[in-house]
Amino acid sequence: MARKPLDYEELNENVKKTQYAVRGELYLRASELQKEGKKIIFTNVGNPHALGQKPLTFPRQVVALCQAPFLLDDPNVGLMFPADAIARAKHYLSMAPGGLGAYSDSRGIPGIRKEVADFIQRRDGYPSDPELIYLTDGASKGVMQMLNTIIRNERDGILVPVPQYPLYSAAIALFGGSLVPYYLEEEANWGLDFVNIRQTVSEARSKGITVRAMVIINPGNPTGQCLSEANIKELLQFCYHENLVLLADEVYQQNIYQDERPFISARKVLFDMGPPLSREVQLVSFHTVSKGFWGECGQRGGYFEMTNLPPKTVDEIYKVASIALSPNVPGQIFMGVMVNPPKPGDISYLKFSSESKSILESLRRRARMMTDGFNSCRNVVCNFTEGAMYSFPQIRLPPRAIEAAKRAGKAADVFYCLKLLEATGISTVPGSGFGQKEGVFHLRTTILPAEEDFPAIMSSFKNFNDSFMAQYEGYSRM
Repeated sequence: MARKPLDYEELNENVKKTQYAVRGELYLRASELQKEGKKIIFTNVGNPHALGQKPLTFPRQVVALCQAPFLLDDPNVGLMFPADAIARAKHYLSMAPGGLGAYSDSRGIPGIRKEVADFIQRRDGYPSDPELIYLTDGASKGVMQMLNTIIRNERDGILVPVPQYPLYSAAIALFGGSLVPYYLEEEANWGLDFVNIRQTVSEARSKGITVRAMVIINPGNPTGQCLSEANIKELLQFCYHENLVLLADEVYQQNIYQDERPFISARKVLFDMGPPLSREVQLVSFHTVSKGFWGECGQRGGYFEMTNLPPKTVDEIYKVASIALSPNVPGQIFMGVMVNPPKPGDISYLKFSSESKSILESLRRRARMMTDGFNSCRNVVCNFTEGAMYSFPQIRLPPRAIEAAKRAGKAADVFYCLKLLEATGISTVPGSGFGQKEGVFHLRTTILPAEEDFPAIMSSFKNFNDSFMAQYEGYSRM
């Protein structure tokens, strides 16, 4: 019997090659255990509200009124909603004549793109053009759109930091390009080694790969480091000399847990450097409402901004955006409120400021608790989480554990993470899902569980790890 087009053997090979570890084997096993009644702590994905973070009040009030505009006609609306939320809802509804149920411009509502441009100018000190800002369904859609635009065939390479967020490896595989990994240096707090990066590019070119773009994730996912201004300058010089587009994933820019290296955007550093770089380096920057102290992952609000792209290229990107007709409109409104939050003197300012500060201060404490907890465990070493939402500890697995994993047909870190899941209910992602140096093993966990649950979670991890190491190393801690 002839095979049918959607039989597995007949599928697009790029689809079959695509892997996404964050929702991979560990996640599927955790979901099975949850169905069987086991309590699971899902630390595998940066999904703050799923782990108990409360939504900020003001943006939810604004979007609620936009979703149900008849409430604005109720004479008692002022008893339920503050005047500034009412005014803001009317502001956004005036930009969307058909309301939230109508398509917007394929690039996003012009007035909200202007709010994003104003935010970027306040942040960087340089004007931003709303015509070069596209709103997207989360940052991921923007990343995929740009990779699809850059990758022409399997000989086109994209430089991606390793360990990396698997969106990049998955999308590059899906679009038929080549991933060119450059390794971050764990011993140097996941820093950049440009000698290594230049060597990586030379090796790729010697194999016939045309390296066309470089990805940076700042703050890092899964590694949690923040790039210094000097690092970013060197990156931009490198992209200029090697003729690469820089794709700057800056979705964690609000998530900073130390004071030595505040977030600084690649765009600001580029313009600070002046010509010729500021006019020549092609840069695309990404942001989202899913991270920071917002954590509105399910709303799917994001944007990308293009710098130094020719008008004809922008037209082509607009054409492709038009295929999807419109980014979701509620997500656009969340983005508008994120980049234009309540200001001092507004009725909602104090509450908004208090909620935001409380979330960020708690995340800072949790980052420290998790790092210290991992570093107190046998055969576990972990760099401090300077930013983002994750810890990425190295697990020094004994040879007997690696052998046991081989016998079970598993990668060693997958074996460890599955044992951890079965014993404790803690669902993590093995480091092999992000890429790591040969013979080195990690796991990624978010710092998002409720702060009051942290002592129990870290104690549970420590007990499991000590028991695991005792079993496979013949070691027991008194």
